[in-house]
Amino acid sequence: MGGESVAARHGASWRPALPDLPERWQGAAVTADPSAVPVLWQPTPESREATRLAGFAREAAARRGLDLDAGDYDAIWRWSVEHVDQFWADVAVWSGVLPRVPDDRVLTRREMPGAEWFPGTTVNFAEQALRHATDEHPALVAVAEDAEPVEVSWAQLRGQVGAFAATLRRLGVQRGDRVAGYLPNVPEAVVAFLGAASIGAVWSSCAPDFGTRAVLDRFAQIEPTVLVAVDGYRFNGREYDRRDVVAELRAALPSVRTTVAVPRLYPDEVPDGALRWAEAVADAQEPRFEALPFDHPLWIVYSSGTTGLPKGIVHGHGGVVLEQHKQLGLHGDVGPGDRFYWYASTAWIMWNIATSALLRGATVVVHDGAPAYPSVDAQFALAARTGITYLGTSAGYLTACERAGIRPGETHDLSTLRTIGSTGSPLPASAFHWVYDAVGSDVFLASVSGGTDVATGFIGSTLLLPVTAGELQRPMLGVAAAAWDEEGRPVTGELGELVITEPMPSMPLYFWNDPEGTRYREAYFETWPGVWRHGDWMEVTERGTCLITGRSDSTLNRGGVRMGTADIYAAVESVPEVLDCVVLGVEQRDGGYWMPLFVQLAPGAELTDELRDRIRAAIRSQASPRHVPDEVLVVPGVPHTRTGKRLEVPLKRLFQGVAPEKAVNPGAVDDASLVEHYAALARERGAR
Repeated sequence: MGGESVAARHGASWRPALPDLPERWQGAAVTADPSAVPVLWQPTPESREATRLAGFAREAAARRGLDLDAGDYDAIWRWSVEHVDQFWADVAVWSGVLPRVPDDRVLTRREMPGAEWFPGTTVNFAEQALRHATDEHPALVAVAEDAEPVEVSWAQLRGQVGAFAATLRRLGVQRGDRVAGYLPNVPEAVVAFLGAASIGAVWSSCAPDFGTRAVLDRFAQIEPTVLVAVDGYRFNGREYDRRDVVAELRAALPSVRTTVAVPRLYPDEVPDGALRWAEAVADAQEPRFEALPFDHPLWIVYSSGTTGLPKGIVHGHGGVVLEQHKQLGLHGDVGPGDRFYWYASTAWIMWNIATSALLRGATVVVHDGAPAYPSVDAQFALAARTGITYLGTSAGYLTACERAGIRPGETHDLSTLRTIGSTGSPLPASAFHWVYDAVGSDVFLASVSGGTDVATGFIGSTLLLPVTAGELQRPMLGVAAAAWDEEGRPVTGELGELVITEPMPSMPLYFWNDPEGTRYREAYFETWPGVWRHGDWMEVTERGTCLITGRSDSTLNRGGVRMGTADIYAAVESVPEVLDCVVLGVEQRDGGYWMPLFVQLAPGAELTDELRDRIRAAIRSQASPRHVPDEVLVVPGVPHTRTGKRLEVPLKRLFQGVAPEKAVNPGAVDDASLVEHYAALARERGAR
């Protein structure tokens, strides 16, 4: 792209200064322009003043003698990225995680990759997560399709974590050993994770809907010592037996010395030689926490692995703890008394983040089941039933609710609900409007974009700014984000590569089995040395808001004009007959460019000429004539990654002649059977 020209201009050791940024990001007063984009929610001076972020800013300003307006998000953000050492030192103090650390001992090595944070300090995630024990509210609320909600007290959670940690020690598990979980989103997963973290073992998990191959693609890399595995799970009202998969995993993972069996469907059975979960947590006791270096490995999470083996991404205790206090506390305003929920499986980073709400003293609502069972409003029904204050979900779920025409604010008591979080893919403007019309006019809608890579968001929300339809409010605190063109210059009002120019404490420590750091550098730093290139297209508007328009490696490029796919999806999703869609931009060997749109239709709908015309008209009017596809083709479904992202790049590679076994890793796809349909279409097109 533009990496060579930038490196040539600046040299291999080039480090960028903080880029020129829109005026709105430079501390100017923020008031949304209602003539540009509809404002759907607006803070009041009183509500700004009452936020945890404003309190943090006042404390930091008083401590450091700063002239910092506690109600001006852009001014606070600018300070947080120009003085990252001060900012993270103050987060460490404000959160109670670390005593006051001198600024010159916060970030002692600034280079990316390889930044060194808080050397000489110790942090244990489990200790921090369990230090808020109280009798006033539970630690967990467990919800399943087949059972009433069950509360787990802080005392019970501490006792079980202590018991499981003692069991791990008895089994010979030591610092740095891996403990793997093949588990749904249940309290046992939280206990096992915290127990492993408390002794310095490294946690990693897969959801039980993963088949044997997909699990081995992940766990075989990390060679776990202990496997905590469920016998089955329930989803959409059906039972799924996973006993055979667990047996195959045990046979294929010679590193596993002990399997801990978690009963779900067959409580009276236990695999030969396995330890029953009840026995592993029988001796309830206070946990004993290891004092761990700030950058001690906490967990291994995985890239999607759609085109090859998933990369094992390793995060550290200290970085995750501070980042989640910032993300959940300063951006989400989450604290004791809140009930925090995010629909996620144990294979998605949002499970890790949701569990991290324990760091804030909040009650975590864990949900074992389908997102829309028994009906599409299931998550809002759950919010009413359990008193959720922060409901996190996917853009796809909110869009599905919009399309179904439901009005949860009228059918459910959502009086406790304060915030709705959305991530996973861009949230279309129509879904913003639906939330404020059908859920509640006073709810705060937090659209966030980040990644498994950093276990947090890059661009997100703040209660200090208005919510505008279809837009993300700002870069998050401590995130020196910008949109760059091919020459490494910041741009406003047009698509650019999302880059991060200053280190963040939750950036990966390293990739697993990457001792020289080669794959890590190639993943993020190959284009611009010392600058994190995330692989998303971002547009920064003149008002300072942000639009994430898709992955830059799946960009549409017609006649030299780059376009994100999100605009097309937003337009097509307004057509009632279309359930799902995916658009591809295929560069052809003869120099041509083919841009097909594949649509999955609602039951009973047919792709008539009239429907094709309406789809094209919607794209033309809501996006632009240039966005109109060359063809509209009907398909039985659209394959996604297991975290809900459309499989744009692998499908594109099929149509460029790449063999399916090389283009797509079926274990990383939610419905691998769909891929063959696209492969057949690609073969048919290639034979013309």
